[in-house]
Amino acid sequence: MPIASNDGVGLSYELSGPSDADTIAFVEGLSYGTWMWRWQREALGEDYQTLVWDNRGTGDSDEPEGPYTTEQMAGDLEAVLADAGIESAHVVGASLGGMIAQQYALDYDRAESLTLLATTHGGDESVPIPDETQQQMLNVPEEYDRAERIRHKMRPAVTETFWEERSDVIDRIVEWRLETDPSDEAYEWQVAAVGGFDVSDRLGEITEPTLIVHGTDDRVVPFENAKLLANELPDAGFEPIDGRSHLCFIEQSDSVNEHLRTFLDDV
Repeated sequence: MPIASNDGVGLSYELSGPSDADTIAFVEGLSYGTWMWRWQREALGEDYQTLVWDNRGTGDSDEPEGPYTTEQMAGDLEAVLADAGIESAHVVGASLGGMIAQQYALDYDRAESLTLLATTHGGDESVPIPDETQQQMLNVPEEYDRAERIRHKMRPAVTETFWEERSDVIDRIVEWRLETDPSDEAYEWQVAAVGGFDVSDRLGEITEPTLIVHGTDDRVVPFENAKLLANELPDAGFEPIDGRSHLCFIEQSDSVNEHLRTFLDDV
């Protein structure tokens, strides 16, 4: 895959689809690789050019010493788009990726629209990760191997129904994560970007058309955060995904893809 550079940090990316079509730039979440967008790329890749890239510390991108900030990671996205020759893009981000997308819209001018999935504006007014989820993610049995640790920490990101009924998808996600997850150090450096993110007092500056998509039963970034974003962003549409958790765009990919296509086709 091509490599862009931001202040010497190599950033791996992939561009596919019709070169004469509008571009969708997907921004991945905390520790996740580009695999997380495969459902959206399959649904939209014939009509849109799609770009995915590995956040610093993840996959084939470099792992510079951290901690990281969303400002740095928005700069990474700018470097990738510039290297790919993309003058404007519909920016789609989930979780940490949604934070990077907001930061990008504030700091740069290539974003034609935003889609914010399962994310927050940060700051003291945001609703934090529930205590139960934090305990699940922090209290991993010492005897677990790497794959078991991934499963244990990921479980709150989907509903119990999906976990039990779609074990094939869970198994495949674990395989992808074993190949692309960051080191323990880089994971903590990305966590620092989440903890330091706060654009709550600047949302009025984000004037791009925005679609907010969030699972109503999100056990990682509570659904109330989506309501806050919808209330504060000047030009935002809001599509709750009923009964789904953090990875709603995987659990209910058909519905999310339909909302995304309708939004992008109308922008």
